[in-house]
Amino acid sequence: MANAVTNLYRLAKAGFVLARNNALMPPEQTDRLPAPARALLKLAQIGKAADATQGQGNRLSTALATLGPSYIKLGQFLSTRPDLIGAQRAFDLKLLQDRLPPFPLDEARAIIRQELGAPVEQLFTEFGPPVAAASVAQVHKATTPDGRQVAVKILRPGVEKRFAADIESFAFAARQMERFSNEGRRLRPVAAVEMLRESMKLELDLRMEASALAEMAENTKDDPGFRLPRVDWQRTARRVLTTEWIDGTPMADVPALAARGLDLVRLGDTVIQSFLRHAIRDGFFHADMHQGNLMVDGSGNLVALDLGIMGRLSGKDRLFLAEILYGFIVKDYMRVAQVHFDAGYVPSHQNVSNFAQALRAIGEPIMDLPADKISMARLLTQLFEVTEQFDMQTQPQLLLLQKTMVVVEGVARTLNPNLNMWMTAEPVVKEWITRRLGPLGKVEQAADAAAALGRAALGLPEMLDEAHRATRMLAEMAKGGGIRLDAETAADIARAQMKQRRWQTAAIFAGAAALVVVALKMVL
Repeated sequence: MANAVTNLYRLAKAGFVLARNNALMPPEQTDRLPAPARALLKLAQIGKAADATQGQGNRLSTALATLGPSYIKLGQFLSTRPDLIGAQRAFDLKLLQDRLPPFPLDEARAIIRQELGAPVEQLFTEFGPPVAAASVAQVHKATTPDGRQVAVKILRPGVEKRFAADIESFAFAARQMERFSNEGRRLRPVAAVEMLRESMKLELDLRMEASALAEMAENTKDDPGFRLPRVDWQRTARRVLTTEWIDGTPMADVPALAARGLDLVRLGDTVIQSFLRHAIRDGFFHADMHQGNLMVDGSGNLVALDLGIMGRLSGKDRLFLAEILYGFIVKDYMRVAQVHFDAGYVPSHQNVSNFAQALRAIGEPIMDLPADKISMARLLTQLFEVTEQFDMQTQPQLLLLQKTMVVVEGVARTLNPNLNMWMTAEPVVKEWITRRLGPLGKVEQAADAAAALGRAALGLPEMLDEAHRATRMLAEMAKGGGIRLDAETAADIARAQMKQRRWQTAAIFAGAAALVVVALKMVL
């Protein structure tokens, strides 16, 4: 009960900030609200100067940035969920910038000493001011005693506690959505929040980012035109990450890249093909691959930075993605439809031919566009939008993939506006499908199946022993009359549940009333 009131209070404060910035909902929805609700929204905006230059998207981004790190991350996450918040608001949230003022240099030095067990002067001969600051961490340039230039990433003080509290409130709101709405249950907001929670756990432990760098470096060591900064493990801990400093040109500075004489078309292809290799071949991809996290080094290699948010795909998901992309490339819509059913994403009671017909309605208009207008990201977005009519539940792991593909495609098009997505993607997708479904792939799958059977055989004696104990316990219970739930017991349980619900409902109404009073006092 206390947690419910606390979460309601936190959510009410966030709602007040959104309302005060006129970002709670679009004007066309506000106009349909009951008169008392419209009056409260107006009341929240008293004393707040209106900014006519800001559109709805900018107001929403400003409000979320005001609410702090957790809401910035929530906004970035919701930008991948047009099914939850609508296509326009999802697009608006792409304007959200993850930038905050840096925290003081003295605090950064104190965190380094606490985490690494030595003063900054002993670990680095030079340690400069922050060169970048975001919601989770900031980065300093430093020099080690052996003369190497490094980037030192340091978590913000208290950020873990703030995230834990806010994500608990998000989870509370998601549970209410699923509890009271059939559509909410289909969209699975609880699973989405859990995905955000797990993602943030990893992002708030910089040892995990260091490990991701090492794993992806191993996966990509032979990939053309792509590399990652090396980790300095001796100067890395939970709240401090030290890596090689990359001297290069930011991907966002396209004129500077052109001035270096770099082949921008080839570089755009490298961005797309690198991402697809990581996602389809490795099942492990950089899920925050925007321009600010990409550089081009002195050798012309694409260098990925800030691997705090990573995505993983199972073998089934990877095959699903590859088959979908290749199926659309060759316009085999029945093949794409069947993949959805085989993966279990679309319920078996649906008609596969009807689903293929819906896919054709997505694919044909896109395929008829000029090469520079064909968007793989747009295709995936529309693909997820049609799933509602076929009862396809949201797949959270694919949403992260979709969001990243939208970003990656945008980066590539800044380098090459005439990018042909299908021609760029086809070699990577076709190579993986050929390997996976060809003779060599069959041998690898057979080996994997044999290994799985071997592991199961090793555990068989223990499984049989557990089954024997369970059977014996059930037999003993049966001799003693077993466990029965008679009518009186059931009635007692029902009365207890009703009593608990009445107290919970009363507490929530009391908390909501208190919040209204608090909000009015804040305004007046």
